[in-house]
Amino acid sequence: MSAPLVLGLAGFGTVGTGLVRVLDQSSAALMSRAGRPIRIKSILVRDPSRPRAAALPPGTALTTCPEDLTDDAEVDVVVELMGGIDAPRKLIARALANGRHVVTANKALLAESGNELFALAAARGLHLGFEASVCGGIPVVQTLREGLAANRVQELVGILNGTSNYILTEMSSGGMPFRAALARAQELGYAEADPTLDVEGADAAHKLILLIRLAWGLDFPFSALPVHGISGVEAEDIRYARQLGCRIKLLGYARLLHGQDFGMEAGVAPHLVHEACLMAGVNGAYNALRIQGDVAGPVFLHGRGAGALPTGSAVAADILAIARNALPNNTGFVRAPVRAVPAAQSVSPWYIRLRVSDSVGVLRDVAAIMAANGISIAQIIQQDGGDGGAGVPLVVMTHKAGADGVRTALRQLASAPMVHRPPVCFPVLPLFPPGQREAPEKE
Repeated sequence: MSAPLVLGLAGFGTVGTGLVRVLDQSSAALMSRAGRPIRIKSILVRDPSRPRAAALPPGTALTTCPEDLTDDAEVDVVVELMGGIDAPRKLIARALANGRHVVTANKALLAESGNELFALAAARGLHLGFEASVCGGIPVVQTLREGLAANRVQELVGILNGTSNYILTEMSSGGMPFRAALARAQELGYAEADPTLDVEGADAAHKLILLIRLAWGLDFPFSALPVHGISGVEAEDIRYARQLGCRIKLLGYARLLHGQDFGMEAGVAPHLVHEACLMAGVNGAYNALRIQGDVAGPVFLHGRGAGALPTGSAVAADILAIARNALPNNTGFVRAPVRAVPAAQSVSPWYIRLRVSDSVGVLRDVAAIMAANGISIAQIIQQDGGDGGAGVPLVVMTHKAGADGVRTALRQLASAPMVHRPPVCFPVLPLFPPGQREAPEKE
């Protein structure tokens, strides 16, 4: 039997205890796949006296010293599950510099500082595994890096944050207002006490940066990614979306634009998703990703995006690859073949909700502003609903229009005397992905 693969684990919280449980429950299966046992030698914690949700594995020691992981010659792999940015960056960099493979679930760190760490791993010929960083237990990284390696990905779009998806599901199916749905998510443990990263889209944006790197080899600057969360989604938007045959979902998206050279647009925002799309049926705290390959066509992945055991399963998959002595293939690319396109150049259909005066000529004036900015109206919903001088609701669905023109029109509408409140605007996910025009996703 081959020598065991020795791990140094940083972090013994939710994901760390999940990994320990997975390695214990699946030890026989992992042994049969790797041909060698996997053993945790040391676990880095802040407080060794704190109670844990999993028993300490036999022969494993708790430590408060990072060097017990990064500088121990017996440790083959440092597994970083501690969270945060600065301390994990130092830990991972030191581990790689000392010739240790690394596995991490730290999406924020890799999204904001991944370039230097991936470069260091490549220079040393080491693994930097991060399957657990995107969509928890769903095998997204392996699918993009290996399963679809022969494809030029045309588009990827996904529900990348379970907390936001749970809140929108409760608003849609349960009729809850945003604040009540958020409170319920916090009660169930889906949302943190400070839910900002989830509901304002930053968590999904971190994951999207990693997906872009995997799908196209492009180091998209996190600061350049347009990000909009769900805190502005109101009950009436949910209602109007239903009237239009849609659901509202927080989506991360990235797609190629074909022209003289390949460019790519990307972002995170609430979208209207037609109910015929599989994505519209992804509810609760689940994640999903639709990948459109040029030869494989559409691939749809769906599952639990967080939680101790699903995320621990993804961490174990990276550890298994190292145990098998697989060659490092951390990002799947040796060069970046596409360029980032400014968000202002993106094109989409749009949902626009206004509160306007209940008077003759308003619809004409709204249409004139849109036409002046190159926006064609596809559908209008106009209903009674005045409330003491606050105007009546007017919902406009547009044909495809450029984001720059839409933003200009929104500014002009916001300052127009017949508009009583700032406009609400969401992009609409096209019913068919690129290359698929024959039939809707549900039959």
